[in-house]
Amino acid sequence: MNRKIIHNYYRFFIAVCAVGCLLLLPAVVNAQDTTSKNNLVPVEDIGDFARRILHKKVDTSKKAKKAVAILPSIGYNPSFGFLIGAKISGLKQFGDPANTKLSSFGMEGLITSKGVITLQARHNIFRAANKWNIQGNWQFSKYIIADYGIGTGNKDYLTKSDSTFQIKFNFIRLTQGAYRKIGKDLYAGVGVTFNIRTKIDDQKLETLGSSPHKRYSLRNGFDTSKYSSNGLVFGMEYNTRDHPLRSYSGEYAEIVLRVNPEWMGSTQKSVQFYYDLRKYMGLSKKNPEHVLAFWLTASFRLSGAIPYLELPATAYDMYNRSGRAYTVGRFKGPSYAYYETEYRFPITRNKLLSGVAFFNLQTASDDLGKDIFQYWEPGGGAGLRVLLKKESRATICFDYARGNYGSSGLFFGLNEAF
Repeated sequence: MNRKIIHNYYRFFIAVCAVGCLLLLPAVVNAQDTTSKNNLVPVEDIGDFARRILHKKVDTSKKAKKAVAILPSIGYNPSFGFLIGAKISGLKQFGDPANTKLSSFGMEGLITSKGVITLQARHNIFRAANKWNIQGNWQFSKYIIADYGIGTGNKDYLTKSDSTFQIKFNFIRLTQGAYRKIGKDLYAGVGVTFNIRTKIDDQKLETLGSSPHKRYSLRNGFDTSKYSSNGLVFGMEYNTRDHPLRSYSGEYAEIVLRVNPEWMGSTQKSVQFYYDLRKYMGLSKKNPEHVLAFWLTASFRLSGAIPYLELPATAYDMYNRSGRAYTVGRFKGPSYAYYETEYRFPITRNKLLSGVAFFNLQTASDDLGKDIFQYWEPGGGAGLRVLLKKESRATICFDYARGNYGSSGLFFGLNEAF
């Protein structure tokens, strides 16, 4: 049998074993169930902890806190270097809590040591009785990525960080959609998306004369300095999650057909099919923070050509949290699939500290005959969660992850990865 095939079966076997081990966790969790005595311990977030340490009493005459978390961002990300900025995460109820899901919004502004400047705003709004679900993602960035080429399983230049191709560009994303409720927890809707990249600077071209970005762009008829991918989005959504930021139970499924016509400003026309599937399994009735979470997302090119930097890729999800262990855009292709499973568990009885352990796999095709699912790239790690705002379940996240080719890193974020 071909060595590559044997290697792929070996990786798949490792992945199945890892998932199988996680599925055995309920037996372990049952032994960790919180007793009724522990249930009497009040939930404490980082603000409560600070007041307790400083011996400062809570003013009960004031109204309850709003479910808004503001987090100064000072940290490090393998993709962007050292960063400074701020993130805001919040929840709001736009109808009767008995029949209306919580709406969420987030905003962030960052500047990094590698020259990245980004402003981003996201919202997921449910109107009264969940009749409408309105989603948006707006981004304005001066960006940089370390490009490793297209497809997974490329070992020629993936083993050394100094072999990457640095690409700088300006990026505008405006995505907005509206879903109408058509059944219990079921929605259908349409949207628009504009993704515009300009001033693309493939920095090794001057010395090398070529790069994966240039070769792909020339093969598929794209200008190497600018291009756009704008389109109409037609989708269906199913959502039973108990919470938008940190789910303890429920399912989420989204299926999307994206059509990118030239009359909307796309450099070339194309059609893509996309899905996003998530499931959250509570493992303890007494302590709901014990959760096993699954995430499967994929995008397939059905026709046409997609610009290189618009190809679905590592951490190209809305919150740039997929593929922990790798940098943003590390693996990409016309068709791309990603799988992750994560075990979430409390550490302290007052819920202030909790932890996660996760494992992920990703695969991508190229435009030269390599198929999706032919090569898989694994990653995994563990992390710490600090409860930032108990009213919204907002958490500060610190993760460490390792992957193939010596890839590893510390990842800092607000709220769970998915």
